[in-house]
Amino acid sequence: MHKYLRAIGFSKFESRRKLKELLTSVVINATSRAYTTSEEDIMLGEFCRDFAFNMGIAVCGEFDEENDDKFIYDYYYPYLRGTGITTTEDVSVERHAEKESYAGVCDDIKVGVSLIFYLQNRIPYIKAQNQGRLPIRGTTLTLSALSLKGTIMMPIQKDEYQKRKIQKESRNRTNLIAAARRGDEDALETLTLEDMDMYSTISKKIQKEDIFSLVDTYCMPYGVECDQYSILGEITECRTVKNTFTGEEVYQMTVYCNELTFDLCINTADLYGEPQAGRRFKGIIWLQGFINFPE
Repeated sequence: MHKYLRAIGFSKFESRRKLKELLTSVVINATSRAYTTSEEDIMLGEFCRDFAFNMGIAVCGEFDEENDDKFIYDYYYPYLRGTGITTTEDVSVERHAEKESYAGVCDDIKVGVSLIFYLQNRIPYIKAQNQGRLPIRGTTLTLSALSLKGTIMMPIQKDEYQKRKIQKESRNRTNLIAAARRGDEDALETLTLEDMDMYSTISKKIQKEDIFSLVDTYCMPYGVECDQYSILGEITECRTVKNTFTGEEVYQMTVYCNELTFDLCINTADLYGEPQAGRRFKGIIWLQGFINFPE
């Protein structure tokens, strides 16, 4: 059983028989279907069924070489389709070793770490790969996430002057990081000095203040799986949706984290606190991504 099934409202699915019936239903009553041929001339298929807005299960596999009508199930995964554009930075993609699934890597300078995510639209990527069109320039990336456990935290109170100051400092830091990547030694030295000053300031304040009153947002790799992260981000939008198959309620929220905006969903039973716009979400997420190829 995929442990992130509960994030989209399948928390009570525990038997293999019920899961098999569910996946068969996804294939037969798919909301969307995608097909392509692999390098070995094998017909690959992907069947996706939504059980709420932009949220559902994808079943992936291949068609029998002797009987094209027979679909052989390989694996499945729960998904949340994100909305909007998270980043315009270039993305590189690598195939997973054990199956025909893919991981994407995005180096967005605003985050500070390389973001690794589970690729949702593998069929368009395989098509582009087979046609020799890679790398494709001008792509954008829409990120989304599933979570199994989270906590709602109150925001850090800031006035308009503080907000404008934070935005200005963020832009300056982004420009310095970009210059340092190009080999500017002065920018690299400035960044090093700023980090040392920040470390010194926080080390003094943390003795008397709570860490979450000092840190507004963060995004850090979590555990040994490369596409899971521990995050703290501001909720900009939030709504409750119901899984049409199980009737379970799920929170879908838009989170602003480390200057990146993406959608996130979590079962209402797994979230401690009441989510509202302006409050913060803290939890562990499984990051997914959808590459928007230019038409």
